[in-house]
Amino acid sequence: MAEKTIDSDQRENESVFRVVTYNIHKGIGGIDRRYRPQRIIDALAHCEADIVLMQEVDDNVPRSKFDYQVELFSDALGMKHHAFRRTVQLKQGHYGNAILSRFPISEVFDVDLTIPFKKSRRALLAHCKLRHLGHERTLWIANVHLGLAGFERKIQLRRLLQNDLLRRTHRKTPLVIAGDFNDVWGSLGKQIMHPAEFAIAGPRIKTFPAAVPVRGLDRVFYRGDLQVDHAFSCRTEISRQASDHLPLVVDFRLLTEPHE
Repeated sequence: MAEKTIDSDQRENESVFRVVTYNIHKGIGGIDRRYRPQRIIDALAHCEADIVLMQEVDDNVPRSKFDYQVELFSDALGMKHHAFRRTVQLKQGHYGNAILSRFPISEVFDVDLTIPFKKSRRALLAHCKLRHLGHERTLWIANVHLGLAGFERKIQLRRLLQNDLLRRTHRKTPLVIAGDFNDVWGSLGKQIMHPAEFAIAGPRIKTFPAAVPVRGLDRVFYRGDLQVDHAFSCRTEISRQASDHLPLVVDFRLLTEPHE
């Protein structure tokens, strides 16, 4: 699908908002293997997102010049609300998941998804506040980076969906679960997410590898009073170089009045 822009009036009253999920590969190019964070910044600036979910975000790691990347990117993009949680500890520094937002983030939670003897995995949950039709609306965002084994991903998603916070959330409350699902065959939607009343935004969108995408490893699932207007991958010259994944872009529309 071709790239779209959001009408400024719709964005101003927050009836329509754009979510981007992006495995940034620590800011290291998928082809040249060079650390060039400006390419990530340029790719995201082109997307004009309201909320960005980022995976593989470095914190004080030599390969990325000891940058605290969540602040580097949030400052450069003018997205003053952000959250970061470490997932993997390295010899020096960590990497993990981050959320950048132009909407206020009132609460942040971390859900451990690690399976014994597998790499550490976590989900980052954020509670955002939007304004719509004169009401303050709740939007829950969950940022995930699932494991490489099929059985591992199923356990991780079930564990996330069984989390008390998500189980207590009203079925009509807008909830987005997105990230790098590592779901090569696209089976998690039918097996796990659809039975839990989640729909998928753009099921056939290919984002990996960035230079010549042939797989849709990145996914956006949603539930509640939301409608998808558009979903597409951001394929620009910069985004093909910046990481080994392309950004996945989804435009959501808020529906009806709040049910929180």
